Amino acid sequence: MSLTATELPPAERVERPALLVVDMQNDFVREGAPLEVPDARATIPTQRRLLEAFRARGLPVVFTRFLSEEEDNLLWLWSPQCHPGDRACWPGHRRRFADRAEPLEGAAIVDELPPAPGELVVDKLGYGSFHDTDLDERLRALGVRSLVVTGTVTQICVEETAREAFHHGYRTTVVADAVSSFAPDLHAATLKNFAMKFGWVADTDAVLGWLAA
Repeated sequence: MSLTATELPPAERVERPALLVVDMQNDFVREGAPLEVPDARATIPTQRRLLEAFRARGLPVVFTRFLSEEEDNLLWLWSPQCHPGDRACWPGHRRRFADRAEPLEGAAIVDELPPAPGELVVDKLGYGSFHDTDLDERLRALGVRSLVVTGTVTQICVEETAREAFHHGYRTTVVADAVSSFAPDLHAATLKNFAMKFGWVADTDAVLGWLAA
């Protein structure tokens, strides 16, 4: 008889895992950013804990960056901050943020969560990290079978990525206290829905326990 998701031993939920950090970029995280998610800053300590745990065990870590195309496209209708007026997440575009004295590249990953040498950084032109990228190929080359997902925005790029991971056959866990949104109701609904049909939702302490099991 097959096990249900809730019956699967926690250690098997994170079998041969990788940590996927979604879009923790200046233009989402920094104070006054054009796509600011204020709650993203509060997730930095939990994401650091997960990064430390994965790195200490020699497990793969992958970062993604949302990049805006510089020519008119469908995404501009729904994220007008990507228009030439604001240039949110335009590669190479620098701007000033309220919490930093020096200009920073908006599309860059925040300096509080720097990728370590050799860690993958996957650039994407849409919400999902698997769509039109080589993420699946690179994960399979590393022998990855499960994903632990953190980052922002919960109901947009995090959800799209986590659902794509399900459809690519990865056992996927979204870390509830390491993802963030500008809309608390959508954040809560997304986590509830994901846990119902696509994967697990757990907090950082639980995931660290699974890794240690």
